Amino acid sequence: MSQIPNIITVLRILLVLPTGWMLWHERFMEAFVLMLIAGLSDAFDGFLARRFNWMSKLGATLDPLADKLLVAAMFIIFTLQGHIPLWVALIVLIRDFTIMAGAGVYKLLYEEVDISPTFLSKANTAMQIVTVCLLMASFLPLGVVADIAASSVQPCFYVLAVLGVSSGIDYVITWGSKAYREGKKRKLYKHGPSGFRRVD
Repeated sequence: MSQIPNIITVLRILLVLPTGWMLWHERFMEAFVLMLIAGLSDAFDGFLARRFNWMSKLGATLDPLADKLLVAAMFIIFTLQGHIPLWVALIVLIRDFTIMAGAGVYKLLYEEVDISPTFLSKANTAMQIVTVCLLMASFLPLGVVADIAASSVQPCFYVLAVLGVSSGIDYVITWGSKAYREGKKRKLYKHGPSGFRRVD
């Protein structure tokens, strides 16, 4: 039973492909429905994990990965279709890739890394979701709501660019400094039979 949230998350990851396919073929209503299912499943598996304490390291890894994959797929497709400027998509994708690559290198060199999202990071993620949702809404038969959404997308691009650059720099400085300190500390120690010991 404790694996139910992880199973739901895996199913959400599997939704990325059909959602992307619908978007590519400009079947926006179907893509919107799949996005809605993904969003509801995200809230549901989070509720189950907290309510029954069904939390795990696997779930902590898969859950943000599922969100990132869906948002990245939407950004790529909307960019290829000309709905998102290339420079905006590059900022979003390069930032996320840099953070994931940095976390992987840190884990490889030192230890398991638990990157707690900063305020800037949370704001950036929220703006990514808002941007793609507004863009999606602008293509739906929603009348004046679609018009308002369409007029709101352009300002979101600039806000997203600022948040993406600033949060990316924040992560690089924070974790670059942490890696530097960890490297200096480990130069003072070496691994012996009984663990780490001071080198005099």
